This record gives sequence, structure tokens and C-alpha cells, in this order.
Amino acid sequence: MMKTDNRKIALVGTGMVGMSFAYSLLNQSVCDELVLIDVDKKRAQGEAMDLNHGLAFSPANMKIYAGSYSDCQDADIVAICAGVAQKPGETRLDLLKRNAEVFRSIIEPVTASGFHGIFLIATNPVDIMARITYELSGFPRERVIGSGTTLDSARLRYLLGEYLQVDPRNIHAYVMGEHGDTEFVPWSQALLSTKPVLEICEESSGELCFSDLEKISLEVKNAAYEIIEAKKATYYGIGMSLTRIARAILGGENSVLTVSACLSGEYGEENVYAGVPCILNQNGVSRILTVSLTKEEKEKFHRSCETLRSSFDGLNL
Repeated sequence: MMKTDNRKIALVGTGMVGMSFAYSLLNQSVCDELVLIDVDKKRAQGEAMDLNHGLAFSPANMKIYAGSYSDCQDADIVAICAGVAQKPGETRLDLLKRNAEVFRSIIEPVTASGFHGIFLIATNPVDIMARITYELSGFPRERVIGSGTTLDSARLRYLLGEYLQVDPRNIHAYVMGEHGDTEFVPWSQALLSTKPVLEICEESSGELCFSDLEKISLEVKNAAYEIIEAKKATYYGIGMSLTRIARAILGGENSVLTVSACLSGEYGEENVYAGVPCILNQNGVSRILTVSLTKEEKEKFHRSCETLRSSFDGLNL
């Protein structure tokens, strides 16, 4: 039987993040068709050429080309990595306002193309940009997703794995809230296999201690700043986490990832996008998994959501 199922991703923004995502998609053979869209059409064409020249070495049999918004019509996912960079001395809110304008110029032509798939947002501040996309597109909330704290959670598992000397894939721990300064780790929910990490610390006769865990959460939070200071930007990690999200969606995996999703009552929060563990499949966020937070963790999450709400309200969209 002929295969008619064509997994298609439209990528808007061919900067470092967008192209790290594209390169990762090619190496992991995640989709059949990839269209690159950028205001700088020549840049998009050059990037498509460069990727195509690697096809012979790739496991993928992918169709890669530069296109326009009309190509989004039959895409399964439109990933937005476009945006303006922060100018020296510019406030976060000023940056937000400029990025909101950029998004307006993207989302209108994408929805006008007849696109009815899933929006996947990577542009920072990602939680607010995801909410802007949700408001501007009029799409159902489960079909607008931000990359959220997927990368922060991966960083956490890596560092915790090093600390406990165990494969990070056997660690189940999440970073929740804003992808930014108010994010936090609910340690009450961190597990090694099925055993709580806090319990392991208690039983270690002082070898492992809670202050080390707090150091790890701080390291996770500041990782991006450190990388930016060293190499001006971060892109490989986020490119790979976007690939992981795309694979969960296109494969209908029902995988749990901490994406930025729209809360409507979960954790007592309304009308806000924040990083929370979600079950992802071909419909987008199939459901938000509400984990049992302690009173203190709930307060941290609420503070994070309040920060995100006030930033969004400051935009007066």
C-alpha cells in the first residue's frame, strides 16, 4: 500500500534556534516534509540548500525547501522560532512589545492559509509568546504549545543524574512555572526510579543533602545565562527539545513533557501559560497532569503565574 501519511512541519524563523531544530529534525528523521519560512527569503533558501546537501548522510528521506506562509495550509505543526533579540538596556516588556508585533505579522498569514494543526512556540519569553499566539490565532488552547520548561527539566535530570551517579533517563523530576527567573523545582515530586529523591537524601547519612539540591535548581535556572555569557546564545538544547516535542505530537506518543500550556483551573490558575507536565499526542496537549505539590510549592507556582499574568497584561494587546 502506498504511504499517504505525510508528516509536515513549517518552521518560521531560520535563526540559530530554528536551524538547530531543523538540523535535529533531519538527524532524527522526525518528519517527511520541512518548509523554512523567513522574512529573509534568501537566508531560508541557503539554509534549505545546506540541509539538503546532508540528506545523503541522513536516516531521513525528507523534502526540505524554503517557502511562504501559504505552505502552512497542510502542515501538522507550525513552529515559531522568529523574534527580535533584546537590545542592550532594553526592558523585558519593551522586548515583549516588539516581539508581539512580530508575532502579529506571522500568525495572521499562517491562520489565513487554512492551517489547522498545532502551533509550537520557542520564541522567548516563551510562556507569554505562546499566550499571544493563543489570543491572536483563536485556536483551541490544546493546539497552542510553548516549549516551556522542557529544556530546564532535561538540564535538571542531567545534573541530578550526575549528583546521584545514575542515568538521567531513570530520573523523573520537573521544572515548573515560567521558563525564566521564577521557575522552580518541586522536589517533593522528584523520583529516582520510583523512590523519592528526598528520601534518598535522608537515608544517605549526610552524604547527599538538600542544600545540594537547591544548588542544582539554581544551576538549572542560571544555565541559559551562563551559556549566553560564554557563547552569546543557546540553541542546540532548545533545538533538541523542540524535536522531542514534535516527535511526541507527530507520533501520537502520549508522552509526558513539561511544555507551556494554557491553564484553566489546574493548580488553581486561570488564563495563563506556564510550564507544567502535559500528556502530548497528535491533538497537542491531550491533558495537563496535575502533580501533588506541597503548600510551599503551590505558592511558588502561583507567584510564577502572577509574574506571567502581569507581564501579559502590561502588553495591552
